[in-house]
Amino acid sequence: MTNACLAAKERWARKMSGLAKPAARATDRLPPGQHEVHEFPVLDLGVQPRIPLDKWELAIRGLVANPVTLNWAQFMALPQFKDVSDVHCVTTWSLFDVAWEGVAFFTLAELVKRKPEAAYVLFKSYDGYSTNSPLAVCLDDDVLIAHTWKGEPLPVEHGGPARVIIPKRYAWKGAKWVREIVFLEHDQPGHWEQRGYSNTADPWTEDRFAPGGAIPAGWRVTGEA
Repeated sequence: MTNACLAAKERWARKMSGLAKPAARATDRLPPGQHEVHEFPVLDLGVQPRIPLDKWELAIRGLVANPVTLNWAQFMALPQFKDVSDVHCVTTWSLFDVAWEGVAFFTLAELVKRKPEAAYVLFKSYDGYSTNSPLAVCLDDDVLIAHTWKGEPLPVEHGGPARVIIPKRYAWKGAKWVREIVFLEHDQPGHWEQRGYSNTADPWTEDRFAPGGAIPAGWRVTGEA
């Protein structure tokens, strides 16, 4: 584990223990090219799958020593993690101070015992969506699989029962309706990454699209919830 990942794990451990002090919010927290909104816009591919909790599963596999498929009860029995972070969408809106609860990515990585050669993660969803990130990005103190938003079960339109949250990347990297997490040695681009979006998705450098890319057709905005 790199020094950066170790530092992130220490920050996460302090949050889990309740010893972390609330983070001071910077005055320049709005990334370039973004505008602040006060409601949570709904974005999807035109499908909002409804997965009953007794049918929901999360498979975690790939370069891991202990692949697992968790049902809802097993997922909820894992250590729970609360955090507040901002959401930045590639379509230029940002929503501040979003309260999440779920299972930290660190918890899942330790559960399956990732192998040393694992360097990337591919997330797959119940609607057929997929997206990729470097493992080092996922091993940050604010990354989680969220099932609760603002103290209530995560609504279907925002990815419920459970979705991925990666606050330091544009929101398309946080797969809604997640059903599978695959640890990989080599990068494997996901849905939008194959269709012109940037592979790295850093809001602070406006890393929205691949060189020569354009806004892909099909991304649906259905209003605000």
